[in-house]
Amino acid sequence: MIRRLRLCIFFLFLSIIAFGQTGDVVNSIRHDLYTARDDTSKINAQIRLCLLYRLGNTDSAIYYGLKALKASEKINYLRGQIEAPGFLAITMEQLGDLPQALEMAFKALQIAKENNLENLSTAALNAIGETYIILKDYPKAIYYFEQQKALDLKFENEESAAYALFDLGNAYNEMNKLDSAYYYEQEAIKSFAKIGRKEPIVYKILGDVALKKGDKRSALTQYQRCLRIAIANNESRATAFAYNKIAAFYKNENQPDSAIYYADKGLSESKVIGKKLTSMEAAELLSELYEQKNPKEALRYLKMANFYRESLFGTNNINAIQTLISQEEKHQKEIEANRARYQNRLRLYALFAGFGVLLMVALILYRSNRQKQKANKVLENTLKDLKSTQTQLIQSEKMASLGELTAGIAHEIQNPLNFVNNFSDVNTELLDEMQDEIAKGDLEEVKAIAIDLKENEKKINMHGKRADAIVRGMLQHSRTSSGQKEPTDLNALADEYLRLAYHGLRAKDKEFNAELITQFDDKLPKVNVIPQDIGRVLLNVINNA
Repeated sequence: MIRRLRLCIFFLFLSIIAFGQTGDVVNSIRHDLYTARDDTSKINAQIRLCLLYRLGNTDSAIYYGLKALKASEKINYLRGQIEAPGFLAITMEQLGDLPQALEMAFKALQIAKENNLENLSTAALNAIGETYIILKDYPKAIYYFEQQKALDLKFENEESAAYALFDLGNAYNEMNKLDSAYYYEQEAIKSFAKIGRKEPIVYKILGDVALKKGDKRSALTQYQRCLRIAIANNESRATAFAYNKIAAFYKNENQPDSAIYYADKGLSESKVIGKKLTSMEAAELLSELYEQKNPKEALRYLKMANFYRESLFGTNNINAIQTLISQEEKHQKEIEANRARYQNRLRLYALFAGFGVLLMVALILYRSNRQKQKANKVLENTLKDLKSTQTQLIQSEKMASLGELTAGIAHEIQNPLNFVNNFSDVNTELLDEMQDEIAKGDLEEVKAIAIDLKENEKKINMHGKRADAIVRGMLQHSRTSSGQKEPTDLNALADEYLRLAYHGLRAKDKEFNAELITQFDDKLPKVNVIPQDIGRVLLNVINNA
């Protein structure tokens, strides 16, 4: 008893604080309403008051919502004609007037679609989805919540997106898809945090998920958190939900006194805001709890629960709801049919336009082709002349560069030729000495002379090849390219043109000297190229370097 008294004092304290905070917001909006200089500003303030009151003071929500709707229809203010019935639909759904909620929401949705203002229809989509949850048609509820979420993300509406995520989690919880329910509620908490809000009913859903998974302690903690936040936010709807959940928890734990206490609180809170669903749930709980304890009270609460059930799901309501849903589905089919006809007309117009464009293009291409054929003949002759001139220019350039190379290369050829001549003279002298030694019979000296002769012959051969390579490079450079590719040793080609470049620079500058160091890949295969063209490229690259 003491614990309950402490809880009551704590929750009363939270209520006083929350009421003060909510009162400040209400006063600010009312000030905007009374100081509004035009009709649209006044309507927007009334819509904001409807939004603010929708989860608590339902009478005020309906009052301001209807005023905003009537004024919007009078001046044909589309925003008001979409948002006012959207928030009114949420309020009607809270009160349990499901046919009225669906009628208003479907109407708002229709106006939004007809005027391409879907970004204003998220409240209507939310109301329809929540109504389908009450009717236990969870796939349809998810369909509308997904539409709401997509629009919210597209137009960056954080608050509405957070409610869409919360309601998706609620639908998946009712379907016992607990992992999905938990995921969406966690995402909803993050989204609400971005706008600085704590949504209490999120924790009611998390409590349901924990309870279904067998974690009773966590479930009760979440329900109590839901209650604390609901009272702090001054939200009677969420408070009623929390009381009922805690009552049901204690009933299942065989703690009837605590269950009766919280169920009674839930019923009282529900009556304050006229919420039939939570009133029915609380009355059913109390009827079951008093069944053994006080049959008379049990019967009273049972009659009360049946009254609320009939007002929510009675035959007349269900028939009205089915009629509305049937009309909406018919309307949606008509929209789709009209859209299909419109698309077909567009395709037909596009087809005719395409044929016309193709005909024009064909005529232009035909005329252009004839002119192109004439121009091509002239161009072919011009290209032949250009190719011939280009070939002559290339050969002239090569011969000019060859002329520059001649002086230096002649000097370079002279060096190996001098070596050849010198070693030839030395070999002649060595042969004379060899004859003398043979005559003397000194075979050891003869052998030594023979070795020297052999070494000299190698040097003669080496310098002869060097001279041959220089001359071959000159000839290769001066030769007209055949344009035919042939297997080529790129190592040898690079080496030849490296040395040719070196000789050319020596021809221009007698003091120029450089050490030629090469690192060739011995495993490089022959490559199919035009040697003269690649050689000329290599020569230019080396000279530039």
